[in-house]
Amino acid sequence: MADWCGDVIMGNEVTLKNKTILITAAGQGIGGASALACAKAGALVIATDINADLLAKYDGVAGIKTRVLDVTDGDAIAALAADLPDLDGLFNCAGVVHHGSILDLDDAAWEISLNLNITSMVRMCRAFVPGLLRRSQSEGTASILNMSSMASSEKGFINRTAYGATKAAVIGLTKAIAADFVAQNLRCNALCPGTVDTPALQGRIAEAPDPVQAEKDFIARQPMGRLSVVGDLTPTVVHLLSDNSSFMTGQAVLVDGGCTI
Repeated sequence: MADWCGDVIMGNEVTLKNKTILITAAGQGIGGASALACAKAGALVIATDINADLLAKYDGVAGIKTRVLDVTDGDAIAALAADLPDLDGLFNCAGVVHHGSILDLDDAAWEISLNLNITSMVRMCRAFVPGLLRRSQSEGTASILNMSSMASSEKGFINRTAYGATKAAVIGLTKAIAADFVAQNLRCNALCPGTVDTPALQGRIAEAPDPVQAEKDFIARQPMGRLSVVGDLTPTVVHLLSDNSSFMTGQAVLVDGGCTI
């Protein structure tokens, strides 16, 4: 009993050895850090992004191959799925933040948010689930990870109408996929970060009328008193894509510094 308890407490090393994982929006930010972390954990990573220049930094990096992909292009997604081997893991990381209340949300802005934050995930999952199922049946498990947010069904935030609505939809999509394929060992979870210090966030801060105050406001909403960094998230990403999380599915996993306590 003591040895068994020790094994449970200590757990096993988290590894992605022999797994092929595709990550969208892998050119920078959370997607970029996740690509490097997954490769370090032993995966063959297919790092995709719409920006070829951002992918160039992976030239010569062990365990990472790159493909240019516009996740709003259904034909391009289908073509990529047909060209790649079956995946063991899929991390849908691409997204956009619209700033404004419902009164600031015109149809064009809504369509952009809808297409990038949720429709792209529908298309990615539809294209890659058949292969993921083949892997789950032969290898015992496969995993989808969808990028949601604490600003979703978890909590409402000022001037995040489109973002909150679409990220809540991501959680609903995640639970639906998890329910459909749980018996076939294909898992699906959602990652819900807090405010993360990424190039995208720094861009929003720079565009604010008072950038100094904007940064203070972003920090102030984190009970831990700081912004998250990508390294706060990558261990959870690797865990959810690994077999160590083989009994987790349909979950919205918060990594938010206590913001939703």
